[in-house]
Amino acid sequence: MKAYRDFSDFLKEHFDVKVQKITVNAGFTCPNRDGTKGRGGCTYCNNQSFNPEYCSPSLSVREQLERGKEFFARKYPQMKYLAYFQAYTNTHSDDIDRLIRLYEEALETSDVVGLIIGTRPDCMPQELLDRLAGLGKWVMVEYGAESACDRTLELVNRCHTWADTADAVRRTHETGIPCGLHLIMGLPGEDEDVMLSTIDRVNELPVDTVKIHQLQLVRGTRMARDVESGLYDIPRFTAEEYVGLCVRILQRLRKDIAVERFVSQSPSELLIYPRWGLKNYQFTNLLHNRLEAEARRAKTL
Repeated sequence: MKAYRDFSDFLKEHFDVKVQKITVNAGFTCPNRDGTKGRGGCTYCNNQSFNPEYCSPSLSVREQLERGKEFFARKYPQMKYLAYFQAYTNTHSDDIDRLIRLYEEALETSDVVGLIIGTRPDCMPQELLDRLAGLGKWVMVEYGAESACDRTLELVNRCHTWADTADAVRRTHETGIPCGLHLIMGLPGEDEDVMLSTIDRVNELPVDTVKIHQLQLVRGTRMARDVESGLYDIPRFTAEEYVGLCVRILQRLRKDIAVERFVSQSPSELLIYPRWGLKNYQFTNLLHNRLEAEARRAKTL
């Protein structure tokens, strides 16, 4: 028996073919960058740290998807695709018709069978949810929640609250759209009890998936400057310590929630901390080994 549901388990419940996400950068910004909610963005954020090379807002949505398909099709010629609107806040527009046109452009691209839309919980009007549900295609919304602690959210300049997250998740679920949350472990001021209390709050919501990863201190961010100046420090895990935290998260997380990932990896030239020297699959292997050891130990008690 698997120790937890993973994202492939979740996708198998929705698709009878193998599907792969292709990241799309549609040229959006964020409401806490452009002054709608705040300025400067989240203190830890450098969007260069996760955009693939084929993903450029100078290209149309269709062109980005076609380039992404070329990248993956060499290895998996029978693959189908999900257009993943990832960069910044992909519902941040007063023009809902424009948003729908972008999503439809993605869905009209050959072999694209669905959408995943990354956004903030305070940027999802009900009208847009209703229109997404009416597209007649598979759509999932992924909200950047990061933490359930409002004090932390204020410190890192998220410019939204946990109440915003809870409201967006419930409305998305009521519309019939699958919903995921993005969470960061190791934000400044949070000890393990605070991190695990976020998992408890997630369990109270109709969430389908979670993405969890360690805080990364990245060059060019306000957080990097704050830490360097001694304004505050951040929790600093060894890889083994973070594996242990992930085990305790899985012990706490509701069993029907699928986990998409546990770590993220910024480019080496941007990353200050943590520099574990592990690829994502290597970390996952460490975690699985620890889970198996925990299971064996539990049987002997």
